[in-house]
Amino acid sequence: MSSSLASNQPAGSKNHVEHVAIVGVGGRSGGAIAKALIQAGKHKVTAITRPDSINTMPTGLHDVKKVDYNSHTSLVEGFKGQDVLIMTMPVMSPKETHKKLIDAAVEAGVSWIMPNEWGVDVAKVEMGTDVLVRDGIISIREYIEQVGGDKTSWMGLCTSFWYEFSLAGTEARYGFDFDKKELTLYDDGTTKINTSTWPQVGRAVANLLALKVHPEGEGDTTPSLAQFKNKPVYVSSFFVSQRDMFESVLRVTGDDEKDWKITHEDVVERFKRGQELLKQGQMVGFGILLYARLFFKDGAGETNKLLANDILGLPKEDFDAATKVAVKMARAGETNAIH
Repeated sequence: MSSSLASNQPAGSKNHVEHVAIVGVGGRSGGAIAKALIQAGKHKVTAITRPDSINTMPTGLHDVKKVDYNSHTSLVEGFKGQDVLIMTMPVMSPKETHKKLIDAAVEAGVSWIMPNEWGVDVAKVEMGTDVLVRDGIISIREYIEQVGGDKTSWMGLCTSFWYEFSLAGTEARYGFDFDKKELTLYDDGTTKINTSTWPQVGRAVANLLALKVHPEGEGDTTPSLAQFKNKPVYVSSFFVSQRDMFESVLRVTGDDEKDWKITHEDVVERFKRGQELLKQGQMVGFGILLYARLFFKDGAGETNKLLANDILGLPKEDFDAATKVAVKMARAGETNAIH
């Protein structure tokens, strides 16, 4: 413990992170994180983007650095002076891209990396393997530890599925088709999983990075980044079932249950169907198998006992208010359909 105390750090070390770089600010999660950090006002936030990017940047950024992702020198220059690198990219983005960013961040002296692993709990080995993401996530964690040594560490945010995105999206996610008013319930629709809103994800990152880096002294038991070094950080907005979601939808829309066509599908068979579709080259299969697997009755989608919500001071959220956002997105066609 003593080696990780603030008083034992090299002369001139600061016990807080100040400069935060984000790759993917133009995306939903990256944008939510940037917005929360900016609103909290405790960090200087820099967007890392390509020279030809046309994404709209959030107001209040400290800087926007345009870099050539194929140039190690360009990336290093972009990361210089940053304390934290946050990576928010598509889940299937090439591992080589992640490693390029990590290599440059380590050389630039970035102390903390939040890798691109927003989602499922890969500590659940069988589930993480089934949904085809565990090996990639674990290999990136290990790579950061390997090249970062004692200078660069990772913290992974485990949020489970994004609530608004998943509810508003296609039937492949939480089973809802708002255009047709159809709902597919996995089994009887009562299996509960953890799920997080974009604002909660943003607050979690902002509050996490607002923690001191090291305990001030031997008796200091208050939260610090050091306790999350090379570990996942679990957060959640709600622990709910499809039935809970549907009841919220009915409250928000004023619909009656009879206005919706409800069907049931065995969740294991649904998962297998997703596998087959993916084997045929249909990416919708990945979405189907991914979501179905977390609704297995083996607790794959539950992280309640691991949550850091209280440590990070995260608020209790209004379930119906979050559902209302999702319904509005669905009606506007803002489903970000990636499956």
